[in-house]
Amino acid sequence: MGMSFSYGPPKDKKEMTALLRAAVERGITFFDTAEVYGPFTNEELVGEALAPFRGKVVIATKFGFDLSGSDKRPGAAGLSSRPERIKQAVEGSLKRLKVDVIDLLYQHRVDLNVPIEDVAGAVKELIQAGKVKHFGLSEAGVKTIRRAHKVQPVTALQSEYSLWWRRPEEEVILTLEELGIGLVPYSPLGKGFLTGAMDAQTTFDNSDFRSQLPRFTPEALKANQTLIDLLGQIAKRKKATPAQIALAWLLAQRPWIVPIPGTTKLHRLDENIGAVSVELTPDDLREIDSAASKITVQGARYPEKLEQLTGR
Repeated sequence: MGMSFSYGPPKDKKEMTALLRAAVERGITFFDTAEVYGPFTNEELVGEALAPFRGKVVIATKFGFDLSGSDKRPGAAGLSSRPERIKQAVEGSLKRLKVDVIDLLYQHRVDLNVPIEDVAGAVKELIQAGKVKHFGLSEAGVKTIRRAHKVQPVTALQSEYSLWWRRPEEEVILTLEELGIGLVPYSPLGKGFLTGAMDAQTTFDNSDFRSQLPRFTPEALKANQTLIDLLGQIAKRKKATPAQIALAWLLAQRPWIVPIPGTTKLHRLDENIGAVSVELTPDDLREIDSAASKITVQGARYPEKLEQLTGR
């Protein structure tokens, strides 16, 4: 997402193509995009960059926003998961991604105006037609997951999950475990915060959506520094970076949790991949949990309007 929008101006297409290809060469096989990223331009970038690796990589994309209006940002675009809109979105995604079949298709946000059974039914038809392989949901609540799963088995749930957003632990993770559904945490590095590269003085350009997020005000950044201090202490001991500890912590939670850290820089890609080699023992994990439980993270993760679209 950050290559094309939301984290400041779009990045250079040539550089991002080289970065995506470098990721494949380093063994990365799972790539995540959405029609609304750009909109459309991120799927085009992914489609072009990964064209030489067909069959060797898995590409996930998403439908669910109404992109017919003039303002197509996710915060501004309304939701639309009507079956005919889903089918239209898939035709567009197939073209832009330059593929014959979408490996994993998520509903981006739950649309309360369309019964989830109708959404799952539409995706089921697309699977039967050979246009989609697997069905996913994003930021859905437990009841919605169960209802969808009855119509068309859900392969994966994408949801924010990290050391500074642990709500999925309350109900969602247990439900996924019971139903055999994978979890794909987005923002596993807290939209950059858990890398330790920010402090109360950090400012964001207004083309960076973090400038709108309550969790990124100077007061919240200052208050939440305690979490970075904790990651830093453990990182020092493990000869790793705070980002690597944050990713290693996620990887240690369940074998079926696959975080998707985004980056636009090669050295960060290498750093993220390095997290796989960081081993956190049961004692390390207990220590992290114990220390983290004493920290209250300040600031909502989204403005109210966007938060209302989650957990439904």
